[in-house]
Amino acid sequence: KMSALNKRIQDYMLERKRRQTRLVTKDGRCNIEYGNIKYSTHFAFLVDFWTTFVEIRWRFVLFIFIASFTLSWFIFGLLWYWIARSNGDLAWQEPPSDHIPCVDNVVGLTTAFLYSLETQQTIGYGGRAITAECPGAVTLVIIQSLLGAVINCFMCGIILSKISLPKKRAKTVTFSEMAVISPRNGTLCLSIRVANLRKTLMIGSQIYGKLLRTTTTPDGETIIMDQVNIDFLVDAGKDNLFFVTPLTLHHVIDKSSPFFDMAVDTLHDKEFELVVFLDGTAESTSSSFQVRTSFIPQEIMWGYNFLPIISKSKEGKYRVDFSNFSKVVPVATSHCAYCYHNIKGHHLHSRTGQDNPGFEVIEIDNPPNVTKM
Repeated sequence: KMSALNKRIQDYMLERKRRQTRLVTKDGRCNIEYGNIKYSTHFAFLVDFWTTFVEIRWRFVLFIFIASFTLSWFIFGLLWYWIARSNGDLAWQEPPSDHIPCVDNVVGLTTAFLYSLETQQTIGYGGRAITAECPGAVTLVIIQSLLGAVINCFMCGIILSKISLPKKRAKTVTFSEMAVISPRNGTLCLSIRVANLRKTLMIGSQIYGKLLRTTTTPDGETIIMDQVNIDFLVDAGKDNLFFVTPLTLHHVIDKSSPFFDMAVDTLHDKEFELVVFLDGTAESTSSSFQVRTSFIPQEIMWGYNFLPIISKSKEGKYRVDFSNFSKVVPVATSHCAYCYHNIKGHHLHSRTGQDNPGFEVIEIDNPPNVTKM
């Protein structure tokens, strides 16, 4: 019993490792990391600082947003404190009653920080105001106002750019959890379903795939993530899809397909990853985006087909039932692609009959009386 339990645990861990080892996750993120990058290369990210700021995570953007304003207020607050101290405006300097300060009511570090905040954010409570006594103070007001405008524009641009990233539009395009293999229009096809959750169209949509697998060349060289092109078709063609309702993508499994040498009992033992790409342009924003997903052998169901999801209501409207989006139903399918194309009557369950070596031929000398028609 313990050996059986250990074997089940080992099989479970192996299956879990196999499912985790994928280049592209189901939601389109790439599972890859870079190592041994030279420090000099990091300077390139600083040169392209705009892209770097747009691509970093929201937590860092919010931290930079808060830090940039807070530090600028505090640094200029120290400068205002230095100007007030140079002019003898501070309370501990005990200025005379007829003394004219550079900034009214700036008598310490706290009031200097508050005046810096009010100046940069154009709040102007009226309790503190600059005078014409100090030319340096006038110059500092100009510098802080210009720098504050630059910080406002930069941070607002970063936030708006991150909000309007095209990949956010890609979140409303979804693929089926599983792929299926079944006959279709006289051919054996691998099918995947994709849906646009918004009613707005996607312009110039293109769908294609890559099969990633580890191969060994005749010279003995091992190629990790060898890429093979996978073509997908829909009923309306390949390019310029009318993507207003969910579509079913079909890859024809013929002799040129990498799936041709697979069978129902060997498919899940293979090691490959099918990555599917959908490129399109949002009609409302005219921004280009790409949607990605992947399928491993355990996510491909042989001998199944998707349930229909489009119907017509009594009011004459077309209705899409997303509850059946990823549901499948078993269909009669040949157990291998080679059998489908090369063995007669093996496309579905045979209707013409085949020789079965399990039966024996028995000769009867005296046949019984039968009724003749």
